[in-house]
Amino acid sequence: MTDSTDRPGKGRLAHAPADHPPVPRQRIGILVANLGTPDGYGYWPMRRYLNEFLSDRRVIDIPAWKWQPLLQLIILSKRPFTSGANYRSIWNHEKDESPLMTITRAQTEKLAAAAAERFGPGVQVEFCMRYGNPSTESVVRRMVAAGCEKILFLPLYPQYAGATTATACDQFFRALMKEKRQPAIRTVTEYFEHPLYVDALARSVERAYGQLDHRPDILVASYHGMPKRYLMEGDPYHCLCQKTSRLLRERLGWPERSIDTTFQSVFGREEWLRPYTVEHVAELARAGKRRIAVISPAFAADCIETLEEIQGEIREAFEHAGGERFTYIPCLNDDAAHIAALMAVIEANLAGWVE
Repeated sequence: MTDSTDRPGKGRLAHAPADHPPVPRQRIGILVANLGTPDGYGYWPMRRYLNEFLSDRRVIDIPAWKWQPLLQLIILSKRPFTSGANYRSIWNHEKDESPLMTITRAQTEKLAAAAAERFGPGVQVEFCMRYGNPSTESVVRRMVAAGCEKILFLPLYPQYAGATTATACDQFFRALMKEKRQPAIRTVTEYFEHPLYVDALARSVERAYGQLDHRPDILVASYHGMPKRYLMEGDPYHCLCQKTSRLLRERLGWPERSIDTTFQSVFGREEWLRPYTVEHVAELARAGKRRIAVISPAFAADCIETLEEIQGEIREAFEHAGGERFTYIPCLNDDAAHIAALMAVIEANLAGWVE
């Protein structure tokens, strides 16, 4: 548990009878949530994780009678092996956890320190995962038991999407349903427009470019994809991604068409948001743009999609098509500018709860 103060004491309420159960000191909680991670890269940890992830109706909305037999009998018989191999290639073997877990913990520790300095004692900062551990339910239970009578829930997704922000909130609400004494809650939606977040993105680009001995021909902003149908059904994610790229370009002072917006991690046969990153970088190479940089503005922390997919499959597609210099710009992770941006978002959403 990451906490901005010492573990809370418990005592009797004034005028309470002698047999009244102990009551924890009142606190305000800040709960940040990320996608999740398997507990290990072996077959069974991977299968448990993939089963939870791919059974989410926000992620795969095919009717269960059609999808579950395919998932249980075919996909989960094979995919844990290939996904496990991919995770093994990026695994933090020193801590025996995925990079996403390592980074999310570091982010939370820095947010806790910043919250303690900004708000003083009485604010508790935790993190949970939508899939896997630490589960949303277990962390909510712990926070309520510790005296959090108000909780701000912050999904670490700069751009809203039903398959990310909404499903994280769904799980948070389900956890609250099991609490006898529900805390007051607030949820944070997309925050990609916050000036400090845009500035943090821009500074990461400037820092990366400053370390190169060449200037990339173009910057590719690669976002996690989703079925195009979701856009047509009202999900704003595609539009928010396009706006993120525009705000980043304007902050950098670059001309139009200097940043391409693409989408990665396509799954299944349905058409997803285009252009697909893996195809687009190959097209760039064939068109004579032999030096590119790739950034991932939809990810708050480096993970399997950035460390393995972008730096593996997508890099290989670019180089196989004739590309010569491929630069990956890391996610904001626990960079100080990112923590400052998240704290600004948190402070705005805590208005009225803290001084």
